[in-house]
Amino acid sequence: MNSASPTGTQVHLQLGDVSAQIAQVGASLRSLRIGSVDLISPYPADSPTPSCSGVVLAPWPNRVRDGRWNDEGKERQLAITEPKFSNASHGLLRFTAYGIEETASATTLSATIVPQTGYPYLIETSVTYVLRSDGIDVTHALTNLSATAAPVALGTHPFVTIGDVDPHDLVLRVPAHTQITTDERMLPTGAQPADAALRDGARLGDVDLDTGFTDLERDPDGLVRHSLTAPDGRRLTLWQGTGFDFVQVYTTDKYPGQSLAVAIEPMTAPADALNSGVGLRRLAPGETWTLEWGITLD
Repeated sequence: MNSASPTGTQVHLQLGDVSAQIAQVGASLRSLRIGSVDLISPYPADSPTPSCSGVVLAPWPNRVRDGRWNDEGKERQLAITEPKFSNASHGLLRFTAYGIEETASATTLSATIVPQTGYPYLIETSVTYVLRSDGIDVTHALTNLSATAAPVALGTHPFVTIGDVDPHDLVLRVPAHTQITTDERMLPTGAQPADAALRDGARLGDVDLDTGFTDLERDPDGLVRHSLTAPDGRRLTLWQGTGFDFVQVYTTDKYPGQSLAVAIEPMTAPADALNSGVGLRRLAPGETWTLEWGITLD
């Protein structure tokens, strides 16, 4: 470990030719490489995390309209963390320095969501990153330490790539049948059929997305698999397990050092879930919720 970074202590993992770097702040997956090929879009060592890259989003992902939500009849007011759209964005742990336990090829980072403005619940969280020969497995756990049931949702925000290929030429596949429509503040207004071209695979340079999707196709093993495929046939797969029933896909040409970057964000709930209740889970006192996702290259 070393600590000379605005994202806190950096955890470096190694298993054969697979390596990863996890940043303490936000418990973010900052780097994943196989050999010399980046599978996570890198950013400068002296830079704060750009565009929420790799960060864990809890106890809600995405946005809450005006930071206000109805908690079983009681109105709550969260801090506004997205002033541009006057929303509360991406939960309460984005800038938290997690506690760290590590071995050579795995690490667990833990943080507690304490009762605070707009969210009066005590939630223990952890995320475990484990290297494998072809990528990484990630496991999240949320435990309600409150005396009453607590509403929770979770997401994560990895920017994925195959780093030795022009990102414009990567083919993106998202096996979704429903797209969430949004207003000018990126808040849900309804749903419509997702573009079938994304299920078949679309050239990344030809799409412009900041879009939530659901009705995701699951393979026989219960996993949803999104992918980026290089012209030479190599394929990065981001899979999401049970409980992750939504995904946000975001493309940008403003990621530092990248001509084009794409985030594929597994989520248990869409934007404004604290108000809609869609995908929201109420954890009983003492209950733990475990969620899994990962990245592979073949």
